[in-house]
Amino acid sequence: MNTILPPQLNRSRRPGRAVSAPVSETRSPHYDCQQHAERIEVTVFLPGVEAAGVDIVVRGPDLVVIGRKSHVVRLNFAAAHLEHAQLDYELRLRLGRDLDYGALTAELSDGVLSLNIPKRASLPVAA
Repeated sequence: MNTILPPQLNRSRRPGRAVSAPVSETRSPHYDCQQHAERIEVTVFLPGVEAAGVDIVVRGPDLVVIGRKSHVVRLNFAAAHLEHAQLDYELRLRLGRDLDYGALTAELSDGVLSLNIPKRASLPVAA
């Protein structure tokens, strides 16, 4: 007889510390990054993700792309071994601070997300 145990919370030995719930599982998508003279072009492959399911977050020099799939529960979910295929996508890239993230443009077409991030104009060095 097999027993399925529920996920355990991280328990701290110190009283007063917060107990965090387990983070949902994601998988890293395939991507391509090309540097041009005036911009960086990032192509992220997100099959099964619609435009409403894409989140792009900038944290300092880091770019985080999250692609959430619309989850369809199938009757033969376990028998078809679809556990890995149903995971959402999360990509974390450290691109640096010399990019103009405010002017970032994104386009999603047939599961391919194209990001164009222009570089900031370099300041002239004072003599």
